[in-house]
Amino acid sequence: MVFGQVVIGPPGSGKTTYCNGMSEFLQLIGRKVAVVNLDPANDRLPYKCAVNIEDLIKLEDVMNEHELGPNGGLVFCMDYIEKNVDWLKSKLEPYEKDHYILFDFPGQVELFTLHSNAKNIILEMTTKWDYRLAAVHLVDAHLCCDPGKYLSALLLSLSTMLHLELPHINVLSKIDCLKRYGKLAFNLDFYTDVQDLTYLQFDLNKDPFSSKYRKLTKDLCELVEDFALVSFTTLNIEDKESVANIVKLVDKCNGYVFSSIEGEINEFMQLAARDLDWDYYRTAAIQEKYIDGDSDDEDAGYFGSYKA
Repeated sequence: MVFGQVVIGPPGSGKTTYCNGMSEFLQLIGRKVAVVNLDPANDRLPYKCAVNIEDLIKLEDVMNEHELGPNGGLVFCMDYIEKNVDWLKSKLEPYEKDHYILFDFPGQVELFTLHSNAKNIILEMTTKWDYRLAAVHLVDAHLCCDPGKYLSALLLSLSTMLHLELPHINVLSKIDCLKRYGKLAFNLDFYTDVQDLTYLQFDLNKDPFSSKYRKLTKDLCELVEDFALVSFTTLNIEDKESVANIVKLVDKCNGYVFSSIEGEINEFMQLAARDLDWDYYRTAAIQEKYIDGDSDDEDAGYFGSYKA
């Protein structure tokens, strides 16, 4: 059985950096890892690529041949990959026996909220190929500093979750850089746990422009709360403890944590119900380390010269 992660998120949210850092960490803890680049526009890869979609199709060639812009070109590329998914399967077969697979997807959000091509590719993997995948959706943590942008991140995360229909983890990436963008209006757990959004409405209404759209803001906040699906965890890709916490979450999400268990159902249930961390370590310790205190840490630079 193949386990892996579908790494998605807006441009600049740190997907390629995540794949690089995560692959290094997983190898350090003894897993064999294969990183698959499914972004035909990503020609600067810091990681060793097991499968590169540019061997099948390149965005630049599509743009030149069909006179398309970057977004239209990417949609064309994903359609082409969907029609040639057997090529991808053949390239992945050598890694299916004993490798954990990271899929580095493009950053255009419409691929995961509107179009069906990426969803169909993932559906092929999970149904016909029997891959056990979890979506790791990265969102830049600095969006929390602006209530309007944070609300946009909530809507994007919710839309992506509903569209892909995968086990899903939303991640506030680059948490170590958050302090540079100013103070948060609320404690970090307000943003990670998506608590009472009426407070967010109040904060938005302070802005003269946003106050014109009070009813729209109220309705959007209620939409997010009605679904009650979105929450976030945090990540500093250069901090091994932060990466380890993500690994624990993903392993529980895609079922990897259960793969080596052979026993009674009680053993499965105990592991499934077990909490990952106390609330202090999940949010309060992160706030003290990266927001209220000094973010310089002995683990900084853990992944070499690579920055989150």
